[in-house]
Amino acid sequence: MESYINFKIPCLYMETYIKPETPLQAQGDVKEMSKVLIATIYNPDPVLLACTRLSPNRLILLTSDETDKKQKDALDLVKNSLGRVLDIKVVSIPLYDIVGIAKEVVKIIDMQPKEDTIYFNITSGRKTQSIGVLFGAYARASLVKKIAYNPEEDKAAVVYLPILPFKLNSSQKEILLALEKKKVNNYVDLAKEADLSPAMVYRSIGEMEDMDLVEKTDDGLKLTDAGRIARL
Repeated sequence: MESYINFKIPCLYMETYIKPETPLQAQGDVKEMSKVLIATIYNPDPVLLACTRLSPNRLILLTSDETDKKQKDALDLVKNSLGRVLDIKVVSIPLYDIVGIAKEVVKIIDMQPKEDTIYFNITSGRKTQSIGVLFGAYARASLVKKIAYNPEEDKAAVVYLPILPFKLNSSQKEILLALEKKKVNNYVDLAKEADLSPAMVYRSIGEMEDMDLVEKTDDGLKLTDAGRIARL
């Protein structure tokens, strides 16, 4: 397994907002839990500030699939500042495809070792990217420790966003899966696809419409973008 260097950046104004990690004990072996910071980047300052406060073991930077000079300069600055003491990976995400961004973020989260603690900072980058990253974090809410944002009015301040999971019951999950796999025109067909009773489907569809996960169209029932993200 690849090893990572834990580092501490000295800072007189360092804010401690996490408790010290305790080692995992597994059959006599000691394994340190790693902190992973996943951050959007366009301006380097929020990333550098987050690293100063958090002291992560790994940094995953989310860039646009088409980077401009300012973003490239920001990446170079972070790499030159922290690259010798921190494992840094750069992942390209779409610019405006919120569902696509959320999918990429879920993929990144799922690739992290299960014992690691995952943090997000969504300050920098395009607003659509920050929204997509936020939704991706919601899709894996149980694996995310904190989601941070630095207000523009006070860049040293930190706002911690609520972590809102998609709380779906088993019937709702089966319906979303069925709608993702196949176009369905009516409740009876959907009940067959999801292996549920028509009454259960009827009730669940009403609930998911209220949650904006499913919508009725002239072509039948379909997932909304929120429904596609909830399915992740």
